[in-house]
Amino acid sequence: MWWIFRITSAVVFLTSIILSVPLGFDVGGRTCGLAFSLSLATFYFFYSVLKLATPDHSRVRYALVKTIGLTQWIILPSLLIWSLNRFSVDSDNSSGWVERTFDGKRAHDASTREWIFGPDGLMEVATIGTWDKLLRWSTPVFQLVEGFCSLLVIQAAGQITRWLVNRGGRTDSWMIGLLVMSASIISSSVYFLWKVMNFPEIGNVDATLIGITVTCAVFLGAWGIGSGKGNPVESSLLFAYVVLCIYQIFTDYQPSHPIEAVTSPSQAADFPPFPPIIMASYTTLIQVLSTLPSTIHAALNFLMAALSTITPSVIISLAYRLFVLYASTRIIPAVRESGARALSQEASLDDSDGAGQILGLLSWFSPSILITVYTSLLMQHFASTSGDGGNGDWWTSQGGDAGGNLWRWINIVGTMCLYALELYLGKEDDGGLTGHWKAD
Repeated sequence: MWWIFRITSAVVFLTSIILSVPLGFDVGGRTCGLAFSLSLATFYFFYSVLKLATPDHSRVRYALVKTIGLTQWIILPSLLIWSLNRFSVDSDNSSGWVERTFDGKRAHDASTREWIFGPDGLMEVATIGTWDKLLRWSTPVFQLVEGFCSLLVIQAAGQITRWLVNRGGRTDSWMIGLLVMSASIISSSVYFLWKVMNFPEIGNVDATLIGITVTCAVFLGAWGIGSGKGNPVESSLLFAYVVLCIYQIFTDYQPSHPIEAVTSPSQAADFPPFPPIIMASYTTLIQVLSTLPSTIHAALNFLMAALSTITPSVIISLAYRLFVLYASTRIIPAVRESGARALSQEASLDDSDGAGQILGLLSWFSPSILITVYTSLLMQHFASTSGDGGNGDWWTSQGGDAGGNLWRWINIVGTMCLYALELYLGKEDDGGLTGHWKAD
């Protein structure tokens, strides 16, 4: 029963973060979103430090952790309201504390306290400004770490499937099933690649880069299968990851609920789109919803407004990045120590291996890392839309960086070069992960 509560709490926490952080950027502006994400990351950082520094069997620790854990659902909206009230876009605050100091504008401040703690003051620049620079500088790190972890997951999947085929018993069934799965992955990747090629922003240079990248990915996959150092699962997953990176680079970043064109009455169909029983049920459901209290209507409207600020590309990037990071925390100890047993064990500070201890320490601060990664993805999304001349001009007008997707291209090249190096230096049927496993 306790695991159900933990899963529910984790889902609610993840949903609240996914909805609230972009809402802060969309409603309050760039500074408001940065302030809200910084306050969230700081809160969960000290919450993790409290759980890590206090003894496990201390009653004081138990009381503090439970109290903070129960009140975090009140603290989160309170921080959002505080950020919106304190850091919303204000056209009167056009200069920072440096300009007001050295340009003789400090006289406009009512006191030294306002110069330090006021809007665009010294404290705001030292905290939010530092957080902004940290997120900008961490974007290449997160991108390259994602590529490295993706390569770990791809190679681990290849070794596990190779072990399934070679362990004896139902070998043909496993081989046919894995071939069908690989073909499905490649077919889905080709479909999304076709969608990318239909984007109106794709030019001649972009098409050339896509062609070179896809050709290299196909060549690496064929090399791995032909040399026996790879297999169809590895090749299909590598091709899918390359297509995913290309899709993230050239996606149009449209809202999750685009405005649809209104169909004229002359073009409307003369027959209902669904059978009468379904249309009657739909009409009944709409009538039931219309009788709900106004508070529920307001909550639903707020939820829809929050969802409209999130683009599917950002959610896909976040989900994939969290998946490969979490999978890597299981794969690295499995490769270094006990094989399959480590896949079912989480990294801990009590591990004898240094890598396991580092991964265990990072797992304690996973909420703060999640907020940092998500905010970095949102800033990268806003910078991409501004740099491409889209509807993200508000980002650059508030001091945002109109960056491009250079580090995504570097990530693709680095991942494929690293995989090519693995194929060149690796041995045929090298079971680094499955070497500890028994094969009957």
